[in-house]
Amino acid sequence: METKPIRVMLVDDHSVVRSGLKAMLAAEDDLELAGEAADGSEAVRFVERFKPDVILMDLLMPVMDGVAATKAIHDRYPDIRIIVLTSFKEREQVDGALKAGAMSYLLKTVSASELVSAIRGAMAGQSKLSSEATQVLIQEMRSPSARDYDLTAREKEILKLMVDGLPNTEIADKLGVSPSTAKFHVSNVLSKLGVASRTEAVSLALKQKLVK
Repeated sequence: METKPIRVMLVDDHSVVRSGLKAMLAAEDDLELAGEAADGSEAVRFVERFKPDVILMDLLMPVMDGVAATKAIHDRYPDIRIIVLTSFKEREQVDGALKAGAMSYLLKTVSASELVSAIRGAMAGQSKLSSEATQVLIQEMRSPSARDYDLTAREKEILKLMVDGLPNTEIADKLGVSPSTAKFHVSNVLSKLGVASRTEAVSLALKQKLVK
């Protein structure tokens, strides 16, 4: 019985990159191009039309980045395997992509044979991480300062102001929000940090190096 080829969707804002990936797919009998998108928003819109088995997802793109697109697609189509293919190897990108649902994380320096192997492996349920991504995750597990407690960017900003000693009213003025909104955000910060007071929050933030 003939096996159906693996349908691969390309998501990258650089047409030259997509062209190179298309040429790679064309050279493999068991892989075929399902479609392509130039940004994360297009990827989310096109996935139903193209029905890919595997998506090669860039991270830094206009309109919607790869992490947001990965989460949106994974939440709706959990059976689609998403392989991040990017130039970035920082902890925030690696951690964000994997939490969003990416199965594998590879750098664009990967060889064609390694990428083809990762696509085939993804269909078999196998994850593949670049050595750089693996090192980032190892460092995160070893470092107590790596945990960010899932604070949003705004909550990190508020935590920094708390460390600076600002009360809720001044935080509200600084951010241009109402005092009740500032109080709500501060409560969320305390809850996520698992502490009962601002003093504990500040102490933890300094100890864990949660703010710069």
